[in-house]
Amino acid sequence: MKMNRKSFLKLISGLGATGLITGLYSWKIEPYWLEFTKMDMSIRNLPATLDGKILMQISDIHVGNKFDHKFIIEAFEKAKRVKPDFVVYTGDYITLHEERIEYEKLYDVLNHAVKGRLGTVAVLGNHDYGIDFQDAATANEVTEILEEFDLPVLRNEQKEIHGLNFIGFDDYWGTNFNPPLVMDHIDIGRANLVLNHNPDVCDLDVWNGYQGWILSGHTHGGQCKPPFLPPLVLPVKNKKYNAGKIDAGNGRTVYINRALGCRFPIRFNVRPEISIFTLKPAP
Repeated sequence: MKMNRKSFLKLISGLGATGLITGLYSWKIEPYWLEFTKMDMSIRNLPATLDGKILMQISDIHVGNKFDHKFIIEAFEKAKRVKPDFVVYTGDYITLHEERIEYEKLYDVLNHAVKGRLGTVAVLGNHDYGIDFQDAATANEVTEILEEFDLPVLRNEQKEIHGLNFIGFDDYWGTNFNPPLVMDHIDIGRANLVLNHNPDVCDLDVWNGYQGWILSGHTHGGQCKPPFLPPLVLPVKNKKYNAGKIDAGNGRTVYINRALGCRFPIRFNVRPEISIFTLKPAP
């Protein structure tokens, strides 16, 4: 069937309107449409006292000049209503453009930080190492700021809180990544949980027999994802590590949080996320 000029112009107009609506949605709505995802987390050797406790994961808040940090504060206030028992932060607290301005905003955000009733821990991400991800001084400063707000940072370390042992790696792309410092001393008889910003670490030979959960971020789920298709861009070597719960092999399960913030406020089909896990003893 031939298309006349009038029909063609209607088609072009319709496509233009659809593009405009999609663009506005991706810019003004989805980056600020928070989702709380919920699931069970079965952990070996979990003490009976922790059965049913709530663990919350917050990742990639990206405080900076390109994204409205007030959204992060509002999200934190909503998250506090959950009253989590544990809270873990899995990296990328800043996006460095203008150093001092962003630190001031980080202080503002962390004044509202969500904390667990039993405990809170954190690990660093690649953006916490500055613009080129190799600035150890920036990572040290971010660590100091987090700890000012009682958010202890695990840098290839472990910390047991009420019977749950948190193992935290420093960032894979940073200057201090050294999992053997902690994994060489892992006790598989404890209730262990690993925090690591970049899920590509799941494929490295650093695990020393660890079987259990790994909580990561970093990918933002691709941030813009065509319907029914995989994300077009992911900052990982292994493209299966996009978002959500994924079998990492050898008895390990990685959960990749889609990020609460972003460097630039554009999202499509990948809503910002705070993850909520109910702890259960593994068989």
